[in-house]
Amino acid sequence: MIKYLNLIKGVKMKILTILVLGISFLFASIDMNNASIKELSSLKGIGAKKAAAIIEYRKGHCFQSLNDITNVKGLGKKFLEKNKAQMTLGKCK
Repeated sequence: MIKYLNLIKGVKMKILTILVLGISFLFASIDMNNASIKELSSLKGIGAKKAAAIIEYRKGHCFQSLNDITNVKGLGKKFLEKNKAQMTLGKCK
């Protein structure tokens, strides 16, 4: 009986760990000044092309505010509204 209870406890811990990691990935912040194409692609409405456009824009500019993201061709206020909660601005390279 004790073996069975320990097994259940172990399974519960694994499930809890998976849930916590999954939730943290869902609500992770994306640093718009330093994120990779893969990270940028996790935002709503961003595919590989738009992620590449953000990275290209960053080569000559630094995002000083989240509103600056609308300077990237193809990204407007709707994109900003949908994703603002997931975006942060780190230090420029």
